[in-house]
Amino acid sequence: MELSVFNIKGEDTGRKVNLPESVFGVEPNEHAMYLDVKQYLANQRQGTHKAKERNEVAGSTKKIKRQKGTGGARAGSLKAPVFVGGGRVFGPRPRNYSFKLNKKLKEVARMSALSTLAKDERLVLVDNITIDTPKTKTFAAILQSLKVGARKTLIITKEIDKNVILSSRNLPKVKVATPGALTTYDLLNADKVVCLEESLSVFEEIYAKK
Repeated sequence: MELSVFNIKGEDTGRKVNLPESVFGVEPNEHAMYLDVKQYLANQRQGTHKAKERNEVAGSTKKIKRQKGTGGARAGSLKAPVFVGGGRVFGPRPRNYSFKLNKKLKEVARMSALSTLAKDERLVLVDNITIDTPKTKTFAAILQSLKVGARKTLIITKEIDKNVILSSRNLPKVKVATPGALTTYDLLNADKVVCLEESLSVFEEIYAKK
């Protein structure tokens, strides 16, 4: 698949680049992507939820009324779930939601996500993004030139660029990542993915042999 290369002004440079078929041309595995996203979201959960059960709430354990003859249901403790202030039945307890996935499955999921982006024309190829001084306004203007300003955008740089990160961190819909730090969730959650041309070689190094 060929993609046109743009500059930071949003102008077509006239060059086209062939995307690596081994990375951007695989048959998407939807189940692998589902599992990888599910794991990512599960790992974000703190799992600190807690509700008090009847043995944990404060209150007397004295039998509140006689067993028979009242015309109502029998009752023992005020801490029973049927009473206001009583304990909760089978309430949530602290737990760990994380689970493990096979490393190769996660790689298949990421390649599937990259191929989906290319197929859906959500991938924008840029020759380079150079920012001399960290400034949000400058970075926002670049995104506007690339026509991705108001959308959830993922920027893929070859390596960590401090100026790009500092310039983008105040933009709530923008995330910057390197090819090795990408997650399937990041790729699928973005409306547009702006990839630097030099990052393609890194993708090949990471995924070509998989």
